[in-house]
Amino acid sequence: MVKEFHFRGKNLEELKKMSIDEVAKLFPSRARRSLRRGFTEQHKKLLEGIRKNPDKFHKTHVRDMIILPEMSGAKLGIYKGGAKAGDSSKWVNVVITPQMIGHRIGEYSIPIGRVKHSAPGIGASKGSKHIATKT
Repeated sequence: MVKEFHFRGKNLEELKKMSIDEVAKLFPSRARRSLRRGFTEQHKKLLEGIRKNPDKFHKTHVRDMIILPEMSGAKLGIYKGGAKAGDSSKWVNVVITPQMIGHRIGEYSIPIGRVKHSAPGIGASKGSKHIATKT
């Protein structure tokens, strides 16, 4: 048996019927304050695109957008920064699930890569200072 999703005592259908102000009352204080301040133009553009075509794949740089109930099921490409050494992708593909409601989009696209160290370079230590580079 599949467990039904509930967010603060409301199921997904009830959350989708609520206005943004009513949903904001269920969120933690930081998300509530962010929604009270209103959306930026980039936030509005992303939300409008998701409302028009919920099945379409949307690429976005807006990492600070709070995930709303109406965004569940949307497919997003979240920008995670420039490609680093050994990292080929600048975008992370994410499908918004109901469990993500109330979090920020950027939480699902970590921009920090793993640091891989190798041997020290020439001049990195006093002992390597006098090593001949030509053989």
